[in-house]
Amino acid sequence: MTSPPAASPANEPPSLVDVLEEEIVLGYLLPRERLVEEEVAVRFGVKRHVARDAILRLERMGLVDRTPNKGAVVRMLTAREVEQIYAVREVLETLAAAQIPLPAAPALVERLAAVQARYATAVDAGDPRAAFRANIAFHDVLFGSCGNPHLAEAIRLFVQKVHGVRSNTAADPAHLARSRAEHEAMITALRDGDRARLVQLCRDHLVPSLTAYVAGLKRRGLA
Repeated sequence: MTSPPAASPANEPPSLVDVLEEEIVLGYLLPRERLVEEEVAVRFGVKRHVARDAILRLERMGLVDRTPNKGAVVRMLTAREVEQIYAVREVLETLAAAQIPLPAAPALVERLAAVQARYATAVDAGDPRAAFRANIAFHDVLFGSCGNPHLAEAIRLFVQKVHGVRSNTAADPAHLARSRAEHEAMITALRDGDRARLVQLCRDHLVPSLTAYVAGLKRRGLA
């Protein structure tokens, strides 16, 4: 397990589930790495049942696999599984982008700009935890504006399923710079009422993480 930096301070302390989720996304907990209840409890200074509940929630989120008599491990998705999930994400996210009222309301543009400022600050500060949370918030606001809460919920579910995939890119400076530029371009497309551009940006935004994960599997002879 790679030693992670301390979590960024926030108004509310993150839950154990949030912290473990971040560590999976950022590659501090690697695919196939064991999550032992007692070790998690000791490390984070919580009761064992709290650690157990957190691991069970991660399993429900699709981030952990549990095997009877063997315990829990960080889930290792195959290249095929990742490609299938990303295919669903592309359909859902471009559908949402196609349904956002344009030109976007000034209030939506302002909210996204505020979240993007947090993301940019985190990237500049080299704070991958804060960047991850700001990135999630940006897309929640963006797709939450499509007018279909069921679609927005489905997007969140499928994003969550592949959190571990992002461990290859979540702290990579080149990826973060590209993501930052794409977020800003999305805000511009919303402001300008350019739906075709917005939909294409949402489609292209999915490519780097998918490509990097599959390439990593191939390098290790796992794809």
